[in-house]
Amino acid sequence: MTKPLLSVQNLTIDIPVGGGTLHAVRGIDFTLDRGEVLCIVGESGSGKSLTSLALMGLLGKRISCTADQMDFDGTALLEASPRKMRSLRGARMSMIFQEPMTSLNPAYTIGDQLMEAMLLHENVPRSKARARAIDLLEKVGITAAASRLGQYPHQLSGGLRQRVMIAMALMCGPELIIADEPTTALDVTIQAQILRLLVDLVREMNMAMILITHDLGVVARVADKVAVMYAGQLVETGPARDVFSQPLHPYTRGLLHCIPQPGKTARGEPLGTIPGIVPSLVGEVEGCVFRTRCEHAVPACHAAIPRRERGDHAFRCVHEDGHAPDDTRAKEATDA
Repeated sequence: MTKPLLSVQNLTIDIPVGGGTLHAVRGIDFTLDRGEVLCIVGESGSGKSLTSLALMGLLGKRISCTADQMDFDGTALLEASPRKMRSLRGARMSMIFQEPMTSLNPAYTIGDQLMEAMLLHENVPRSKARARAIDLLEKVGITAAASRLGQYPHQLSGGLRQRVMIAMALMCGPELIIADEPTTALDVTIQAQILRLLVDLVREMNMAMILITHDLGVVARVADKVAVMYAGQLVETGPARDVFSQPLHPYTRGLLHCIPQPGKTARGEPLGTIPGIVPSLVGEVEGCVFRTRCEHAVPACHAAIPRRERGDHAFRCVHEDGHAPDDTRAKEATDA
C-alpha cells in the first residue's frame, strides 16, 4: 500500500488572546493521496484557513502549532527548517488565496509575479519562465496571454485575477494545491468555471488538492473526500458519496438540511436552520462543543467524545448513529 502524499495526525493550533488561550484547531486528522480532492467545509471561524496556513508554514510566531504527524511526501513539516519550507512552498506545495487583489502585489506586473517562483526554484532562463507563464495563462482560459504579462493586478477583473492566481500556483508543477475559498469573491457563473478548471487541472496533472469552503453545493460537485469542521474539530470525515448520502453527525445533517433540494424543496418553503451560535473556544473546552445546538444532546455529551468509524467514514458523537436512541431532546440537561 502506497503512503499518502499528505498525512496529518492530531494537529492542534492554539492562539494566545487577552482572555487566555484560543483553541482554534483541536486534534484533527486526515490524509490525502495524489489525484484526490479533499474538501474541508465548515462555518466561518471553524479553523479551516488556519489549518491550511499551518500546512504551508505560514502561521504567526506567537501561534502554537503541534501535531503527532504532519508529513508531506516523507518530509515532517513541523520539523522542517525555514529554508526547507521555502524550498517546498511554490515548488511542491502551492496555495491559492481567497482574495487575489490582496494577495497579488499591486506594484509588480502579472508577468513578474508569475515568473518569480520558477526563477527562484528552478533556476531557468527568464525566457523559459516567460513561456511557461504564457502557456499556463492560456491553460486557465485567459486570452491574449502574452499581452497580459505586462499588466498590473488592478487592470484585471476579479475572475481574471483569480485565474492568474491559479496559474501562479501551477508554475512549478506542484504536487499539492491548497485553495482557500478561491471563489468567494466571484459571481456564480465565474465560480463554476473556476472550480471546474481547478478540478480538471488536478486530474490532468495528478496533483492533490485541499479545497476549503463553506459551500456544500461546491463540495458535492468536486470532492473525493469531505471533512466537516466545527469549532476547530473535524466532526465527520469520509468519501463524499457517503457523507452526502448518509451523514452521521448532527452538524453535517443540519448543514445539508439548510440546502434547497431540487424537486423536494417547494417554492417559498423556508430552508432549515441550525439554532444557536458557535461557542467560545477560549479557555477549557470539554465534551462536544455542538451540544448546545444539537437536538440529540444528552448529559454524556459533556464528557470525552469517542471517534466512531464505519470503514473510511468517521464521526465524533456519543450516539452510535448520531441520533439519540429514543430520539428525545434533552437540551435542558446539557446546558453548558
